[in-house]
Amino acid sequence: LMPPNRSSSLDRVLGRLDDLDSVNLTILVQRLARERHLLETVFNAIEEGILVVNEMGIIEYSNTTANKLIGLKPRDVGKAVLWKIVPDLARSLNFNVKEHIKKPPSVSREIELNYPEHRYVRLYMVPFRERRKLGEKLRFAIILTDVTADKISTEKLIENEKISSIFMLAAGVAHELGNPLNSLTIHLQLIRSQLKKFENKVQLPEKVQSSLQVCMNEVQRLDGIIRHFLEAIRPAPPDLDEINVLEVLEEVLHFSADELKNLGIHVDIEINEDLPVIMADHNQLKQAFFNVLKNAMEAMGKGGDLKIHTHSDDEFVFIHFADSGSGIPQEDLSKVFQPYYTTKTEGSGLGMMIVQRILHDHGGKIGIDSRPGVGTVVTLEFPQKHRRTRLLEGNREACSNESEV
Repeated sequence: LMPPNRSSSLDRVLGRLDDLDSVNLTILVQRLARERHLLETVFNAIEEGILVVNEMGIIEYSNTTANKLIGLKPRDVGKAVLWKIVPDLARSLNFNVKEHIKKPPSVSREIELNYPEHRYVRLYMVPFRERRKLGEKLRFAIILTDVTADKISTEKLIENEKISSIFMLAAGVAHELGNPLNSLTIHLQLIRSQLKKFENKVQLPEKVQSSLQVCMNEVQRLDGIIRHFLEAIRPAPPDLDEINVLEVLEEVLHFSADELKNLGIHVDIEINEDLPVIMADHNQLKQAFFNVLKNAMEAMGKGGDLKIHTHSDDEFVFIHFADSGSGIPQEDLSKVFQPYYTTKTEGSGLGMMIVQRILHDHGGKIGIDSRPGVGTVVTLEFPQKHRRTRLLEGNREACSNESEV
C-alpha cells in the first residue's frame, strides 16, 4: 500500500484518463492486464491461502490455495460470503459484522476446518481501508496456512512419548514383581528339599505335597506372564524372516481352540492358499494375531461368529478378523489405540496399542471398522517380501548418505 501523501505513477496516469487518446488508453489497459496476470500468477504460486473479503464478508479475491482449503469455486468469488461457507471460521472468530466495522481487529489463531476436508489451519486476518472519493471502504486480508501435517506430527510425537513412558513404567513394575517371585521360587525349592529329607522318617500328608506343587506352578505361571508381558511391550526391533502368515494364524487358532469351543464361538476361515510370504518376526506376528483374536472373543462373549479372511494384491497381504460382537461407537473408534482404553470391565487396554506398534514396526497398517450391535472388522495389512525389502534397502541407503554427510 502506498503512503497517503504519495501516489504511484499508475495513479497519476489513471488520474488523466480523460486526456488519453485511444492508442494510449489501449496501451494502459494492456499494461493493467499484464500486471494483473503477473500478480495472480505470483499469488497462485504461494502455498498459503490468500483471501480478500469486504466488510460484509463477501469474498472479493481468493487464490488457488485458498480455494482448495475452504472448498470455494472460482465462479463464486464476488458472491459467496466467507462466514457462511466456512461456519467453523465464523464461530472461531465470533464474527460480528457491526462490531468489526467499528473496530476492525487483527486476528491470529489456529482453527479446525471440517469442510471440504478435515484440516487444521493457522489464520491471520488484518483489516485495511481503501480510500475513495465517496469515503473509505473496509476490507480484510486473510492468510490461511495449512498446519495439518505439523499438528498430526506433534500429536504423534506426544502420543509416542506417552506410550514410551507407559512402557517404561510397566517394565519397571514387572521388574519389581520379578524380584519377590524369584525369592518365592528359591524358598519353595528350599522347602521342597527340606521335605524330601523327612520323607523316609515321616509320612507327609498328600495335601501338603499337592499344595507345594500348586504354589510352585503358580509362581512359574506368574513368572511366565511377566516375561511374556515384557516381550510384548518392549520396543525391540523385529527379527525379520520369511513368514507364511497362514502357518502363524493356524498356530494361534490351535492354541485358542479350547477357549473358542468353551465360549461356543464358531470360526469361519476363508483363506488364499497362495498367499505370498512376508518379512516378519514370528513371535511378534503371533502376539498381534493373538491380541486381535482375544479382543474379538471378549467382544462376543458366549456364542458368536468369527470370520477370518485373507487376500493379497500386488503389494500387500491382508488379514481380516470380523466378529459379531457388541461393536464400537464411532466416537470411540479413535480411542481404541490409546493406552489403557478399554470398554471391558477386565483388561489392561494395552492389547490394540501393542498390535498397532507391531504393525508399524513391520511397515504395515491396522484398520478398524465397527458398528454398534453388528460387530467389528479388524484389518491387518502387511507389505509383501519384495516391498518390505525395498523399504529396508531405502532406509539403509538414507542412513548411509546421512553418515557420509
